[in-house]
Amino acid sequence: MRMATAVLGSLTTHSIPRRHFASQSVRMSPRLHSLPQHVRGIVKLKDFVHRADATAQGDGRIRGVTKSGGDSPIDLDMDMPKATGNKGLGSTPEQLLGMAYAMCYLGSLQLMAARAGKELDENVKVHTKVFVGHPEHSAVEEGLGLSVEVAVEGIDDDNIIATADNFCAYSRALREGCEISVVNLKG
Repeated sequence: MRMATAVLGSLTTHSIPRRHFASQSVRMSPRLHSLPQHVRGIVKLKDFVHRADATAQGDGRIRGVTKSGGDSPIDLDMDMPKATGNKGLGSTPEQLLGMAYAMCYLGSLQLMAARAGKELDENVKVHTKVFVGHPEHSAVEEGLGLSVEVAVEGIDDDNIIATADNFCAYSRALREGCEISVVNLKG
């Protein structure tokens, strides 16, 4: 099996993200470079097919608690990782993002393969790495940034990978942006 890595470029409003796929450090098919480039913007929804609710409280990233509602509620203790000098006794937001992104990407791969008349092996895997750190360049003085690596294992079809990347809601949100509203419930 070979691995393919999707490399996400800068997500500033003044640049077009450069996206490419590399397999074992060798560039893949040139047809991936002919896919349309997306200008950074905001994706707005005309409707929704699913809604997930979550609440975080407590001491935030150190000994905080997060809960979700819905059909299968999740209740997680959160903590900063050991790498930051904490005990690392809970989950991190980056783990949750990585898990959600990997599953969404896998579903997108399965759908794109089905549309292409192909069936994916049950051993196909999507690996994600979510990095949090200080941005090189930022329009604001404080805050952290994210960097994400997505690696696809067990697929030889570069076009399925590229179309799945364009379809995946998480890839789209990180590439094109998503609508965010912040409301103060004052309560």
